[in-house]
Amino acid sequence: MLQFESNLEGKHAQFGFLRDKLKNYGFCLGGYWDYDRGFFDAILYRKDGETIYLRLPFVVISGELDSYSAHIQFKTPFVIKHIVNYGLDYDESSLLDATGFSQFQTPVDKDGEIHNKNRWVKAGEQVVEKVLQYLN
Repeated sequence: MLQFESNLEGKHAQFGFLRDKLKNYGFCLGGYWDYDRGFFDAILYRKDGETIYLRLPFVVISGELDSYSAHIQFKTPFVIKHIVNYGLDYDESSLLDATGFSQFQTPVDKDGEIHNKNRWVKAGEQVVEKVLQYLN
């Protein structure tokens, strides 16, 4: 994981408005969200089972996350790399994967080592600059 400082930290936004605008840049509400916090995730790079994401963490300062009008405040953004297994899983969740009840395999490495760190931090900073145009 590569955290980087940006002008995004501490900024406030209306959740629903920003979610709708960020879809244009490939962002979605990342997994593992809760009613009081979450992430906007965008893919910076994907190849051969490796995916590098830009993750914009935030906390809810009023309302609940599933509400369009919830207000959020951003924390420190970071870049993270996931490595997935393209083969078959042979563990207890394999039956769920084969029957379609489990949509995703568990990543081989949820926080893989990122090479060329400066490249990915710079890529993340460039995307954050686009996000800032929608904030007060």
